[in-house]
Amino acid sequence: MTEETDNKPVDDPVAIAILLALDAVEGSDTLSFQDIAKQIAEAKRKPKDKPDLWRRYLVAVRQQAIHLAKSNRIEIMRKGAVADPNDFKGIVRLRLAK
Repeated sequence: MTEETDNKPVDDPVAIAILLALDAVEGSDTLSFQDIAKQIAEAKRKPKDKPDLWRRYLVAVRQQAIHLAKSNRIEIMRKGAVADPNDFKGIVRLRLAK
């Protein structure tokens, strides 16, 4: 979600994490929802957290990825082709929009 601040939209922290993670990969490489959720979880991990902490962030990553895809900032890839952000299922990967 975005908030209006001085007429400039402010991205959700999860959306920012998605964009930063995709920006860090080489060339046309892609990442999964799980890859990004794991990166977020590792950044926020506390000593008492369980190894599957990343699952807590999976829904938020999916929601923000759909939002970013609808605004043409990233692409959701399925079987090597760009998938419709409004109607996709199965195993997908994310990449920065070309």
